[in-house]
This record gives sequence, C-alpha cells and structure tokens, in this order.
Amino acid sequence: MKLIIPMAGRGTRLRPHTHVTPKPLMPVVGVTMVERLVNTFVEVLPRPLTEAVFVLGDFPTEVNDALSGICDRNNMKATFVYQDKALGTGHAVHCAAEHLEGEVVVVFADTLFVMDRPASLDEADVVAWVKHVDDPSRFGVAVRDGGRITGFVEKPTELISNEALIGIYYVRDGAQLRSAIRRLIDEHITGHGGEYQLTDAFDILLKQDLVFKTEGVTDWLDCGTIEAFMETSRFILTREAETRGEVIDSELIQPVFVAEGATISNSTVGPNVVLEEGSSIRESTVRESILFSGARVDDSDLVDSMVGRHATIYSATGRLNVGDHSSFG
Repeated sequence: MKLIIPMAGRGTRLRPHTHVTPKPLMPVVGVTMVERLVNTFVEVLPRPLTEAVFVLGDFPTEVNDALSGICDRNNMKATFVYQDKALGTGHAVHCAAEHLEGEVVVVFADTLFVMDRPASLDEADVVAWVKHVDDPSRFGVAVRDGGRITGFVEKPTELISNEALIGIYYVRDGAQLRSAIRRLIDEHITGHGGEYQLTDAFDILLKQDLVFKTEGVTDWLDCGTIEAFMETSRFILTREAETRGEVIDSELIQPVFVAEGATISNSTVGPNVVLEEGSSIRESTVRESILFSGARVDDSDLVDSMVGRHATIYSATGRLNVGDHSSFG
C-alpha cells in the first residue's frame, strides 16, 4: 500500500515561518506535520505501508532528506515527484500518476487528525475520511441519499451536507483514480476556482458504480494559519507535554514542551509553551507561545508569540510573530 502526499503548496498564511520551511515540515510539538501524518497511518491502516510518494514544489534539497528520514524510520520507500503549477487538488495527485497503482491512500499535508480506532477498508473501492462540521461552506463535502454516498461537492454555497471531507482518501485500485483524473485534464473539466478538483474525479468513479464508504476522525486539527497552528499545538500539548531539555531556577506552568537541547533559566514559562530543539529562554516570562529551533528569548515578557528558527528576542513585551534568523528588541 502506498501513501500519496501532495505538499507543493507554499503555506502563505503561515508566513513568515514558511518562507523557507514548507508548511508540512513545520514542527508541531517536536514532530513535523508530515511525520505525524505518516505515523498515524502506520498505526491505523490494516495493511503495511511500503512507499510514500511526495508531490513537491520548488523546495531545497534538505526537504527531500527530511522526508527520506521519515520513511526510513517507518521502513518505507521514499519517492519524489514535482508539481510545477498549482492547478488544483486533482492535478496535484495526477503529478504522481505513474505511482497510482494498486492500493493507495491520498492524504493532503494541510491538517492533522486523531483517530480513536483502526480504519476499516473492507468491502469498499473508495473510503473518504470525513468530520461533521457546523459550517461546511469552506470544505468539500460528501452528499448522501440515506446511507449511500451520491456525490462530492467542493465548497457548497448552500447546506447540502455537514460531512466535511478532510483530505484523506483510500482507493483500492489507484489506476481507476488515475484514469478519472486524466479524463478531467483531457476534457478540461474544472471545478471550484477553475481548477482540477479531486472531488470531481471521485464523482466520475461514483458514476461507475464503485462502492464508496466514509470513515470518521475523532479530531481534525487545522494548521493553516498562525492562530490555527497555535491552537493545534495547544491541543497536542495536552497529550504530549514533557521536558527533555534543561530547566534551571525556573517555574514551568504546564503544559509545556521542552525539546532536547532546549534551555530555560531564571524564567517563568507556560502554560502552552513549546521550545523546539536548541531554543532558549532566559530571564523572561513566556506564555501561550512557540519557539522554533535555535530561537532565543532574553529579558522579555511574551504572550501568544511565534519566534522563528534562530531568531533572537531581547527586552520585548507583548505579542510577536518573528521569522527565521531575525532579531527584535
């Protein structure tokens, strides 16, 4: 079984932190988004994953190295393909067309999720993961007639379903999905935004009388904006707070995550603070904030802040959003 992971987007709503680092490689409490996704599927799928196919943009070579490391840790092969233009979700998957064979799971590396039970793939040609939401207008939705799925609609303008598609799909025969997307492109069938939408490809498969099922998730965690990223970090902190680094003459107000190689001295830190590897806080009070790797905060009082990799903050007060290799104060 293969994972197909489109991740060529630029993550513009998370800038300045994604100017250099692709959004899926942003760490969320010590583990990157994409590794959390891979780890989840390794745990919940009923059959082993043998390969991950990453659909990349114009990223530095270190991205390939990081993704290869994730696959090595999970005994999987890493394969890389590239998307030159952003022409929609269907087009992104089609960039991996030569790898759409046999059982595949397509997962978009935009969000995180929690499942409370293993996924059931039996007696289905396609499984779409969904989450019930109050306002589905921002998402694609699965439309039902009784217990049967009858269609997929991208960002509906009226309430036709509360089952939001969360960007995860299992396909028993990847070649069928490849053929459906190829038809979209050959016949220039575009959907929302004038782009080739994966939901339209699934509509083609529905008309071929394939068996569609849905699977639910316990929690669906958005990481698309600064505010959402911080909220997701807080959620994960409640489960994964721990101290691996050094804490000297300081008070920690839990939950707090202190990565290996991070240091806190003469400070009050927390609640809901993440220190990634190599970061430090000295003579400061820091609450509801994230320090990425190598960040340094001295003599400051911060709240609701994100401090980029190897950035330095001196004698600052309030809320900051500082990019990589910057200084403030």
